[in-house]
Amino acid sequence: MSEKIAFPRRQRSKFANPGDGWTAIGHGLAQLAGPVESRHHGAPLPWGNPAEVLEAVAEQLGPEQVPDHGAGEDAALNRVAELIAAYGLDLTHRHATAHLQPPSLRVAVIADALASATNASLDTYDSGPATLAIENWTISALAKLAGFTERSGGVFGPGGSYSNLLALLIARDHCAARLGIDTRSNGVSGLPRPVVLCSQIAHFSVHRACAALGLGESAAIGVPVDSAHRMIPEALDELLTGLADSHTPVAIVATAGTTDFGSVDPLPEIADIAARHDVWMHVDAAYGFGTLFSDKLAGLLTGLERADSVTLDLHKVGWQPAAASVLLLADQHRFSSLNRSVAYLNPDDDVEAGFGGLLGQTLQTTRRPDVLKVLATFLAYGRTGLGEMLDTCHDLARHAERRIANEPQLELVAPVTMTTVVFRYRCEDLDHDQVNGELRRRLISSGKALIGRTQVRFHGAGEPRTCVKLTLLNPETTEQDIDALFDELLRVGLEVESEGLRSSHGEMVKIHE
Repeated sequence: MSEKIAFPRRQRSKFANPGDGWTAIGHGLAQLAGPVESRHHGAPLPWGNPAEVLEAVAEQLGPEQVPDHGAGEDAALNRVAELIAAYGLDLTHRHATAHLQPPSLRVAVIADALASATNASLDTYDSGPATLAIENWTISALAKLAGFTERSGGVFGPGGSYSNLLALLIARDHCAARLGIDTRSNGVSGLPRPVVLCSQIAHFSVHRACAALGLGESAAIGVPVDSAHRMIPEALDELLTGLADSHTPVAIVATAGTTDFGSVDPLPEIADIAARHDVWMHVDAAYGFGTLFSDKLAGLLTGLERADSVTLDLHKVGWQPAAASVLLLADQHRFSSLNRSVAYLNPDDDVEAGFGGLLGQTLQTTRRPDVLKVLATFLAYGRTGLGEMLDTCHDLARHAERRIANEPQLELVAPVTMTTVVFRYRCEDLDHDQVNGELRRRLISSGKALIGRTQVRFHGAGEPRTCVKLTLLNPETTEQDIDALFDELLRVGLEVESEGLRSSHGEMVKIHE
């Protein structure tokens, strides 16, 4: 390396310069702890109905305009911290169980602040050399965990929906190129009736991606699922066989960890079918990829290594601040349809000299180094540490499953696969859908618990029914915490029952205001 050049010591700056500037950031974060601790509501969400809470925040902010004069950094930070403390979300609360939205690991939050302080980008070497090398290293480590070979590659992105979009874009272009069609230049009009096959309960982002890619949402064909909410391979094979002469199958999307049930489609069988029909296989493992950290649960993803592409979200099972999503490709050369040579960013002679970056593997240009928090977490906890966190959450879900089985007023809707528990409150003479919806709203508004909801077709038929669910991603939660949550849920359920009756229109009405 060349000899270091010494620069005069800089005076303290308002910018986040290395050294003194980063020290000031640390002091600033510590300063925020005071107003947060003193104003925190101590609940998953603040008490009150949504309109009141949102109005309270707006009132404290005042007129909706950028102020002519600032109040200074300390005052501004204190004000923001107080609002978040008094009216925000607390995912560390042990009764925050609504979504695939975990509490963030401390080491990841600190590293994420470092990513913001550096303000590096991953598009070119000169936008951040260290972060570029760190992303390449982390992608390689994740690809090995997935069972991919050295030909693989990947890229971080802002979320699983984006990663699914990127995967289907690459699959579309790959499929078209094999037919001699250049969709990058000429669009999809020359692609004969393109379709994407996914399970009937695949994430809605698959349909959104089809719309964004010019295929139309109707191009997403739902494959039936079995009683365990897993795609039925025989149904997939039959659909592909029937479509062979009239449509162009762009991709099969298997789900490894459905949002509602955590169910995993039969990956080995689907991989066999994809190979037989010569169709791209994408696995949406946004939720389920984290099972690879666990020796106990990793077997759920057997067959993942045969996929062409995989989506994973470490801001789900990985305990990262959002966003920390990744798209992995079994063959990194298939990113080629995204490649761009831009004179002011990555001219060919710069790339040949080693000054390139990851611009050609994403739809983004400026791209934040979200990888820093992931690297810090891997170095701090390793696969075993993260696996122990997941195993703890899985055990909590199994405890909740047993509690539901022992309560006559509760009905388990699906067996536990990972960390999600779907069930419903049962009652006599009242609309179950309305009771379960009202039960969840009261728990949230009371500040006692934050639980989720969904709709499920029982036995795969009839109208979907409203159910409630727990998504357990806090490894510090205990079985006693889960029992206390169910005690409160049952109390509120009885309260809702006692206040409700059917109107002449079959609607539930309150008899106690």
